[in-house]
Amino acid sequence: MATESHLRSILKAISWRIIATGTTFVLAFTIFSNSECEGVLEKSTIVAGLELIIKIMLYYLHERGWQMLPSGSVRKILPKK
Repeated sequence: MATESHLRSILKAISWRIIATGTTFVLAFTIFSNSECEGVLEKSTIVAGLELIIKIMLYYLHERGWQMLPSGSVRKILPKK
């Protein structure tokens, strides 16, 4: 099985983060607006922005880590019952 390119891993990370960050923004906005905080939009944007940057890096490292494992190595560690 061929490994994915770095560019493909980056594009997958970005596309997933768009979906996940949108969810985080809606969640933060809902929580902040229900708690009667000031600056709800600003706080929600900060939370979503930080989450976007940090989790793109973590997802990329996670993908590359899995690419370093030879195909079938997980099955050798965790045999079927």
